[in-house]
Amino acid sequence: MDNHAPGRRRLTAANAATGVMAEIFPPRVIDPDLVKVGHRLFSREACFVAGASTAAALPGDRLPEIAFAGRSNVGKSSLVNALTGRRTLARTSNTPGRTRQINFFSLDTRLMLVDLPGYGYAQASKIEVRRWTALLHSYLQTRAALRRVCLLIDARRGIKEIDHPLMLMLDDAGVSYQIVLTKTDKLGADELARIAEQTCAAMTARAAAHPELHLTSALKRQGIAALRATLASFAVSAATPTTVAAPILPR
Repeated sequence: MDNHAPGRRRLTAANAATGVMAEIFPPRVIDPDLVKVGHRLFSREACFVAGASTAAALPGDRLPEIAFAGRSNVGKSSLVNALTGRRTLARTSNTPGRTRQINFFSLDTRLMLVDLPGYGYAQASKIEVRRWTALLHSYLQTRAALRRVCLLIDARRGIKEIDHPLMLMLDDAGVSYQIVLTKTDKLGADELARIAEQTCAAMTARAAAHPELHLTSALKRQGIAALRATLASFAVSAATPTTVAAPILPR
């Protein structure tokens, strides 16, 4: 596969056309027009639509959906807030495992951002884990509007055994997913390059995995422009009329 050419690839080269540092691995030039489109889209209104704790409570899928998944405390809510430029769109917490439902956020009635429950929280009961797993499985297997899952991985730790069940579930369901490394500001350039290289190599054997990684830091706002550009490509045209369900308050 061309995206996995041999030889170490450095992360230090800047994209002169956009001013964006290496935010994608393997590094490539980012179309400046896509960066502008992404910036405009994610600057628009974003609002909470629904919180679903059961499959029956899932809202209608009238918009293309981008889901964010990852282990507890990987920084999902922080990344969603950074993408949308809001501090409290997705609730952040110092307590891992706080998100216990699937939360849906409409972005300019053109794209639905979906915050999935975190996994791997040690203090979760077996009953809770089974419920979350069944809900996630139902969502991934039946959601026709789901365009991509952003699988968040803490850059300091890389892919762990606990991430494999979800990747297997995505591969089996044929759902396209892309690794997004978070908290990259915590690593030096050489260590980040090593982790990115290892992660890319691990993805070559996964049936539904996208070959590119996004490198992000919600705290430093690194990688946000590139990820916005990627996700904006899935949004419906602004000229396409779309009806979104009214917000459903979680029970």
